[in-house]
Amino acid sequence: MPSRRSIRRTGGASCPWRRSPSNRPPAHDLSINPWFSIGSAALCGICGAFSLSTGRPVAEAAIGAMSRTIAHRGPDDDGLFVEGQVGLGFRRLSIVDLATGNQPIPNEDKSIWLICNGEIFNHRELRDELRAGGHHFRTRSDAEVLIHLYEEMGERMLERLNGQFAFALFDKARNRLLLARDHFGVAPLFYTIVDDTFVFASEVKAILAYPGVERRVDLTGLDQILSLPGLVSPRTMFEGIHSVPPGYRLIVDHHGVDSRAYWDLVYPPEGEVAEARCENSYREELEASLMRSVRRRLQGEVNVGAYLSGGLDSSLVTAMMAANTTNQVRTFSINFGDRMFDEDRYQKIVADHVGCLHNQVDLKLDAIESRLKSAIWHSECPIKESYNTASLKLSAAARAHDVPVVLSGEGADELFAGYIGYRFDAFRRQRGVGAPLERREAELRRRLWGDENVFYENDLARHEAERELLYAPGIRESFGTFEFSRSGVVDTDRLKGIHPQHQRAYLDMKIRLGDHLVGDHGDRMLLANAVEGRFPFLDIEIADLARRLPPDLKLRNHVEKYILKEVGRSYLPPSIVDREKFAFNAPGSAYLIRQGTDWIQDMLSPETIRRQGYFDPVRIEALKRRSLDEEATPGGGNENDVLMTVLTFGIFLELFDMPRLGHC
Repeated sequence: MPSRRSIRRTGGASCPWRRSPSNRPPAHDLSINPWFSIGSAALCGICGAFSLSTGRPVAEAAIGAMSRTIAHRGPDDDGLFVEGQVGLGFRRLSIVDLATGNQPIPNEDKSIWLICNGEIFNHRELRDELRAGGHHFRTRSDAEVLIHLYEEMGERMLERLNGQFAFALFDKARNRLLLARDHFGVAPLFYTIVDDTFVFASEVKAILAYPGVERRVDLTGLDQILSLPGLVSPRTMFEGIHSVPPGYRLIVDHHGVDSRAYWDLVYPPEGEVAEARCENSYREELEASLMRSVRRRLQGEVNVGAYLSGGLDSSLVTAMMAANTTNQVRTFSINFGDRMFDEDRYQKIVADHVGCLHNQVDLKLDAIESRLKSAIWHSECPIKESYNTASLKLSAAARAHDVPVVLSGEGADELFAGYIGYRFDAFRRQRGVGAPLERREAELRRRLWGDENVFYENDLARHEAERELLYAPGIRESFGTFEFSRSGVVDTDRLKGIHPQHQRAYLDMKIRLGDHLVGDHGDRMLLANAVEGRFPFLDIEIADLARRLPPDLKLRNHVEKYILKEVGRSYLPPSIVDREKFAFNAPGSAYLIRQGTDWIQDMLSPETIRRQGYFDPVRIEALKRRSLDEEATPGGGNENDVLMTVLTFGIFLELFDMPRLGHC
């Protein structure tokens, strides 16, 4: 008999806040309803195993152990389904259908079982269609829609979904699993194969809890982190453990694992005009689409707040939230107490204009080091800057104020040309052909981007030479076998023949956004404190519009996010719309080293670096001396902060009990 256990722990939500009628954004012809009666499951945690050998059972104890490691993702409920060669585990953060929304969920005859981490934002339309076709629903959870949609369409169901999700669906009749990760990678999903068993989970630490899974550092993953904003799926920091890429699905049966893309961001060929439309028409479509996206993300039976940085993206999301609710929007921001990092003046402008109940969360600079280990435990990888510690405190503050769901502005920079790199590309394009590239630089660009004329972030040849010297001599000997460019990171066919702005946008979406900004920086820091993040710009309707927009409407006269700023003028004061972009920033390794904290000094000591065996202690010591130079800035952590990567890699080795390669 299958085993299905569920333990409910729920608490009542507080009364919604009343919002001030002053400074109300423009009215729109949209229903005003702060909490929707039918809503979503929640960003939670899933795990499971499927034996690829017929007749070999999965142990319930193993699934239970996996589930317990990710209890922080879902403290309100848990559930298990174990039958023969399949086991499914679920941890729930209750957002909607608090009474009947537990998982795993079966269909009527229990021939299909589902666990889902995430939100299906168009579930109401799908539910109506399925009911009209004769399907019966037992719960109000959006997750149940997936089961009946699968019964109708099989894996083609993915073509109909708009949401942020990672799910696993067991089909008894076909004796197979279908797993999928959402279009943008908001919800994480990892897997491995051990002893002929497919093992998967929302976090790697749950996979490590499964019997027989080995712990080995993936050197290509480490090289990715040193070279790019962060890891890029399917790579992880654990050799043999893979991340399902955004927009991919897996089919797992006795034949093995079939991994394929079901969606990608496809830009039109350069010079092709999809529609002959005026600027105002595009602006109106963007405003309406973004308003709908915000409304979709207000679904739930709990309080929904926002992260407010004071920049255009989060400010516009906050203003549109206020336009869709009679309640006062509660917002959260971090404050380091240092003008180098803080944007509190702009946050106050937005809060006063919109009428928010704003919460400034203080994180003193000397408190960052005490949170680094927790940040690495939840990130499951080294990090290049310390802002994850601020993200941890933000989500803790939201949870403490009974706000288990927050909206944020991630995705706008990638879709609407918001980073300074887009401006630099335009300058280079205006200047025309420069000096010929060195042979190695051209070779690396062709390997990574399929075109030597594509530039992204670094001079690849120079960075490759510098990076090679960082590694310990024993590892340096095999640098050519694990160097990240040899494995590739994107589908280079997607970059061919499209506008340079769109080339950068595609690379930003694939390299910067999914696994980093909404992954280790977003999902893991949010769910560490059982808070769900929702991202209105990461909606397939918004992405489809962004890819169709003429490049001139995103970057005009070297002004980033031009059309988004035009939308923002109806909601926000000029001081917010027209301000220069201020990137998230936090103290770097130089600041931490200068504090003289014993454990940080020990972690970066030559003895420790030598014992770990991954980096060259002489090279690391030279970088430390440079960081202590009086002319070096004590703050400003950035993506080229090598010592922060080395420091947090050492923390990673300790926390996850990874092998050391050196000796004292």
